[in-house]
Amino acid sequence: MDRTPKRFPKRDAILTCLKQTTVHPSAEWVYARLKPEIPDLSLGTVYRNLALFKEQGLVVSLGTVNGVERFDGNTSPHVHFICTRCGAIADLDGLEPPDQLRDSAARRTGGAVTGCCLSFTGVCRECLNHQEESA
Repeated sequence: MDRTPKRFPKRDAILTCLKQTTVHPSAEWVYARLKPEIPDLSLGTVYRNLALFKEQGLVVSLGTVNGVERFDGNTSPHVHFICTRCGAIADLDGLEPPDQLRDSAARRTGGAVTGCCLSFTGVCRECLNHQEESA
């Protein structure tokens, strides 16, 4: 008997949404983006699938930014900049976590390093410009 794999249209849509954006969205952002095209989508479904995707290594959690967990569909090693004022997250293209850092972490732990999430925090250009205009 030939079994076709079960399809999960909502799950597929959530993952596609994450993979096609660079805004490092929250669950609420994904929900708001997909709700018009999937009227019966619930926020709970989005949260459950994000947890599943994290567990499966399909997405990365960037942690909590301004009280909201943010996600990245790009799971390749890369570096982020997180604005501590507005919460914007940007990929720093061309920067990669150095192999020396990974090797040092492996030596110190005696384990095998399988990933690295490197983020810089600070104030983004837009917030700095806004600060200068207000002064």
